[in-house]
Amino acid sequence: MNVENVRKTLLALADEDYRIFHSKLVPGTENILGVRVPELRKLAKKLVKEDWREYFEAAPDMYYEEDMLRGFMVGYGRMDIEERLDKVREFLPSIHNWAVCDCFCSTLKFTEKNREKVWEFLQPYFLSDKTYELRFASVMALDYYVLPEYAPAVFRYFDEMKSGDYYVQMAVAWAVSVYYVHLPEMTEAYMRENLLDDFTYNKSIQKICESYRVDKETKARLRSLKRK
Repeated sequence: MNVENVRKTLLALADEDYRIFHSKLVPGTENILGVRVPELRKLAKKLVKEDWREYFEAAPDMYYEEDMLRGFMVGYGRMDIEERLDKVREFLPSIHNWAVCDCFCSTLKFTEKNREKVWEFLQPYFLSDKTYELRFASVMALDYYVLPEYAPAVFRYFDEMKSGDYYVQMAVAWAVSVYYVHLPEMTEAYMRENLLDDFTYNKSIQKICESYRVDKETKARLRSLKRK
């Protein structure tokens, strides 16, 4: 698989208007070509039918879309669980923004059939001091571990995250809101006894209240719990 040929394909798929629009959603990322995610997913599924490992190793860390492609290859390529986890580990340093992180996590569907093994793999990332390793662990939790048997451990990890980084705090708040929708009693009990910083805690309540799956009475009660 030729790196330059793939890049030419990406350039042909690029949309300038979309590049301008999407760049505003991913602040600080200046290397966006403007290829829509569905097009990237379609291309990744095509490329994994070839010798995708060569591209995964050789692709230059230059364009946002190239990083996204490499992440999708980890999810779509055929390999055993051990190699896949190795590729996840190898890819994580290439995550420099929330969009690559979140799209990467949503592509790791193999987690659903290997939940306990992936859970063990995630443990160090919940305890990391790196922004996108913490966000990776948090988003993986909300994508694949919104289950009563995992919730207490996830909540403990959230309490231990003392990062003041906005993208970590927002990932945790997002995750807490998803847990609340699916496990309301467990999550509300956690919210009444937690160690979250004020910003993350209040954002969690805000995100829960933005959900159409939470009734007005519950939203009113939760708003009353906001910290000043």
